[in-house]
Amino acid sequence: MKILYLPKFGKQYKKLPAKIKDLAEDKEKIFRKNRKNPFDSSLKTHRLHGKLSSFLAFSVNYEYRIIFDFADKKKNIARFYFIGKHEIY
Repeated sequence: MKILYLPKFGKQYKKLPAKIKDLAEDKEKIFRKNRKNPFDSSLKTHRLHGKLSSFLAFSVNYEYRIIFDFADKKKNIARFYFIGKHEIY
């Protein structure tokens, strides 16, 4: 799975505590490994609703999420838009 990191994601990621960055990297490895099934139960991947209905999210931990979509599902390309606490919705 190829991941494109949008600028907002990078800015938010830099501000995260080191512990959350480590967890996010672990979850990203799971996400990449399961390119055929990004809905791995350990990620708790789900489709968003309302204004963000074209996006999906997965859990870094109980508080933090990564919001993404697929730029090209056939080529296994995902775009990471945001990372942060639940308020990012």
